[in-house]
Amino acid sequence: MKKNIALLILIFFSLITSAQDKVTTDLKTLSDNKQYDKIIEQYVSVSKEYSAKALYYIGLAYYMKGDDNNCIKFMNLSIDKDKEDPAPFYIKGSTLNYMQKYDEAIKSFQDAISLKSDDALFYSGLGDAYYNLEKLDLALEAYKKATEQKDCPDRPYSFVAQIYSDQKNDLKALEAYYIAKSKIGNKSDSYINALFNIGLLESLHGNYDKAEPIFIELLQIDPNDYQSYAKLIQVYYHKKEYKKANTYKDKLYEAYKNGALKDNLEDMFCFDQFKWNGYLIQVFERYENENKGNIYNKHLFYVVDNSEKLVLRVQTEFSPISSELGGSKYLLCVSKDGAHYNSGIGFNDDFNYENLKSEAIKLIEEHMIK
Repeated sequence: MKKNIALLILIFFSLITSAQDKVTTDLKTLSDNKQYDKIIEQYVSVSKEYSAKALYYIGLAYYMKGDDNNCIKFMNLSIDKDKEDPAPFYIKGSTLNYMQKYDEAIKSFQDAISLKSDDALFYSGLGDAYYNLEKLDLALEAYKKATEQKDCPDRPYSFVAQIYSDQKNDLKALEAYYIAKSKIGNKSDSYINALFNIGLLESLHGNYDKAEPIFIELLQIDPNDYQSYAKLIQVYYHKKEYKKANTYKDKLYEAYKNGALKDNLEDMFCFDQFKWNGYLIQVFERYENENKGNIYNKHLFYVVDNSEKLVLRVQTEFSPISSELGGSKYLLCVSKDGAHYNSGIGFNDDFNYENLKSEAIKLIEEHMIK
């Protein structure tokens, strides 16, 4: 009789285990097929006795639906039943990151890593938490650890470079962006970001021959990256290859005409910048080019000090009167402290940039000492 009872109990628990295994398998199938609403509708109300993995799949459904509180609830239930599975710790940490509870997220990611120390996603999530807490050294360590694992996603490579950039370590940032470029698929936004930053940093260090092919590659991938047009124009101005620059200027003017430009490119673009006597001089060109009977600025030399304060500006101004009288189309003028000075020096559309730059610098020297 006792043997029969024991056998019945064994059969009973086997049936329960089998039923739970089927529920878990069904939930995994639904999750793999992204049927998260169906999981929530059909399984939540009867989830009390489910296995840890089944509870995980319910929590994952809430995670994918953006329901943070229910996600945390089910991940905790899963963890309570099985503290050896790193997956619920990772999803819990990711959700806490979204909730901006970064200190709690760090603990969850550390728990996941203690159970499985070779998962790049775990280190990446940990890096995100530290980065948002502005603990850059710890974030850098975590992201670097992520890049040492198999199947590392794009994000850690990008953020290693970003942190070096945040720390004003341009050489390390440049090296890291080159590594990111070599590791990330060339169809991703992260690859384009790496290219742009490589081009930018190479330009800032005067390596224009290295910057040029980078921006060209970027534009081959994304012909509508207008910021890169502007940067490539600057490269050609530094190399004094003005005809090449004009090709890309024409593309910006066309984009302007089509209403495709936004933000800092909407009205004008920077086509040259250089240092002069400790000041940064940024040179812009505006798209406006029609005679509507009004004066407008066309080329602008902004003189900026080390605190990024504008000291003065030299600009070419379209003169409708001079144009109508057969004189120069543009007059070179100075704006400083609310005052305006007309140099009387004129230019037309076919001007030589080196001449314009030379005259602008002379005016800057003259008015800086006033």
